[in-house]
Amino acid sequence: MTIDERLDRLTERHEALTGHVEILTADISQLTAAVEKMSHRMDDLVIKVDDLATGFSTLAEIARNHERRIGGLEQR
Repeated sequence: MTIDERLDRLTERHEALTGHVEILTADISQLTAAVEKMSHRMDDLVIKVDDLATGFSTLAEIARNHERRIGGLEQR
């Protein structure tokens, strides 16, 4: 194999690697955008879960008060 043939092979490999790196870079950009979108959605879900937890706590307190009132009425 001559030096020119070796240089041609190296050039082909370099071009192939460059193409793969460009594809990987594009994939990483897409994944980064997807992760950012999921992060924002997760933040929204955390807020909603906190609201639900507050609502359940309020409902539990209402139920306890109701049970106390019923207990007080039954004792009369």
